[in-house]
Amino acid sequence: MKLVVENVSKSFDTKEIIKEASFSFERGKIYGLLGRNGAGKTTLFNCISKDQSIDAGSITIEEEGVSRVYLETEIGLVQATPVVPDFMTGYEFIKFFIDMNQHQMKNIRTPDSYLAKVGIEKEDRHRLLKDYSHGMKNKVQMIATMMIQPPILLLDEPLTSFDVVAAHQMKELILSLKEDSVVIFSTHILQLAQDLCDEIVLLHNGKLTGIPADQIHDESFENEVIALLSDEKEVDTDDH
Repeated sequence: MKLVVENVSKSFDTKEIIKEASFSFERGKIYGLLGRNGAGKTTLFNCISKDQSIDAGSITIEEEGVSRVYLETEIGLVQATPVVPDFMTGYEFIKFFIDMNQHQMKNIRTPDSYLAKVGIEKEDRHRLLKDYSHGMKNKVQMIATMMIQPPILLLDEPLTSFDVVAAHQMKELILSLKEDSVVIFSTHILQLAQDLCDEIVLLHNGKLTGIPADQIHDESFENEVIALLSDEKEVDTDDH
């Protein structure tokens, strides 16, 4: 299975963020999406998840050489800013998520089991999500998305709010998902991309450019990436 982005363009008013970008992402690999602030990484994720429409081009799933339109439910998007219902407890939210999505889940476990998997302690599971820290909300958001094992998993800056132990737990969780999913995560941390990714894709000047896998761990890799991104024209304070 592949996620195929073909000649995709997206503008906001008169500003073109993505410009005829093309790339094929394969199941069984973790892709690191790198780009400067304002390059359009979040915009690309929102287009893939169908939260935003594209102006031109196509985004499809290809299976056995046949392309098809996909459903929003086939995309799992973990946003950089956690979106969880503050009026529910962590336990209530995960139980509700299981009840609503059990038809998509392969191996259903208890809410306690899922929360424990991301390090939410017993004493915190029945607290309201509004009282969770940013990092704890992010953990709950991530496990809710990952437990349905979507064919396409998009992670927007997934590990920035975690401490060292939690980040390690999340890395292991992400690695466990790549066999059955296309996994793409955006990050500003080059070392994280090198540690976790099978391939790295640059988004710069509106285009997607793949870095050969055998170059990721070269001594010159960091300098090469910086050189490629240094001509970025769109450098804003947010990523749309």
